[in-house]
Parts: sequence; structure tokens; C-alpha cells
Amino acid sequence: MNLRLLQDHIAAFRRHLDTATEFPLLFAWESQRIFQETWDPNAVDFAAMYEASLENSHSRALWKGERYSPKEMMQLFIQTYPDFVKDMFKDLFDETREADGRVDRFVYHCDELLRDYRDTHPDFIETRHYHEDYRMPALYLAFRYPDLYALFEDDAFRRFLRMVQAKDLPLVADPGRYFKVVRTVYNLLAKDESLLELHYRRLEPGLHFMGKSMLLGAEAIVFPG
Repeated sequence: MNLRLLQDHIAAFRRHLDTATEFPLLFAWESQRIFQETWDPNAVDFAAMYEASLENSHSRALWKGERYSPKEMMQLFIQTYPDFVKDMFKDLFDETREADGRVDRFVYHCDELLRDYRDTHPDFIETRHYHEDYRMPALYLAFRYPDLYALFEDDAFRRFLRMVQAKDLPLVADPGRYFKVVRTVYNLLAKDESLLELHYRRLEPGLHFMGKSMLLGAEAIVFPG
């Protein structure tokens, strides 16, 4: 990455934090807090726990949209294959293994479950589980480990890499590389105390997650400049 271009982008992001009245991803900080407070892998009712972990008082855009229903599909998997899905999340959240491998396995298992469900329910018309683009696996990781991972949007990531003149643009979605880049961006942001003050000024204690979070780095990457 071109360091000067990256620093210019961070300066523009700082001005955005100082002058903007709306922040497109601000609502995600609430969902991050809710997930942190709610997620329990040992919950007796895993389906209810999963449902309660993905909530927001402002928007459900992260898991619900037009022709986009990842939360509903995961609920179906949990209800049909509860033990298998628990193991899927256990593996996804296992920090002793490489993140990109965990994410790929999670998507692979979603593929398997959808294939099996369609085989046993011939009238089921859904053809996607909505985890294949890595957005939801990254969301689970970002909400479970805020200080390590962030929400992933492949198009925005590619635009950012082109903007800072990064070499070897990924040919396919690469969440592993994204997580490394977002940490680099966050570390640069965190060195600017005035920027952090502007960031925390827009958060509401008790509503938003107030700890260290790579979500700030993700916001900088998504920011068009």
C-alpha cells in the first residue's frame, strides 16, 4: 500500500468523523454490543440464543434484505442440525486455527447442509444459504472478537486497495487478507488520539459497544474518501 495515500485517506476519514451527522455503519456498534452480551455456546436453547444475539433497534440490514436472508437460513440449519451447527461455530471461533481456513470450512459446511436439506425436502425452493460471500462468517467473528476481526464487504475492500495502490489485488474474495489490512488500518487510526475522541463522541454508552473494535477500521475502509 502507498503510505501517503493511506495517510491522506485517514485524514479525510478524521474530517468525516468531525463533520458528518450520519454514519452508515454506526448501528453495527449496537449489534456488536448485543452479540457480546448474548452469545453463549453452551445455551440450552441454541436457536433462541442465536436469534437474540443478532438484534438491532435501528436496522437489520446486516442479516436481512431483499433476496438476502442469512439469519433465517442459519436458524433453519440450527433447528434441523443443531449439534452439527454448534460444532461449526465452535470451529469458527477457535483462535488456535488460521482464520481463513475457519471461514472457508464454515462456508463449506453451510454448502453441505443446504445440499442435504434440499435433498430431503424436494419442495424447498431456496438455493442459497447467504454465507458464501463471507459477509456473515466475518460478522460472526467481528462480533465475537471485536479486537481481531471486522465486517467484510468485498467490493468496498477492493475499492480501498485500488485507492491506496496496493499490489496484487485478490482475484477472489479474500477475508484472511482483509482481516490483516483492517488491523493495519485500525492501528494507524488508534495512534491519532483526536480521531479516537471524535469516534467515541458519536457512541452512546449502554447502547453501543465501547471497547477496542476493528469495526472502526472497517468504517475507514468503507469510507469512500
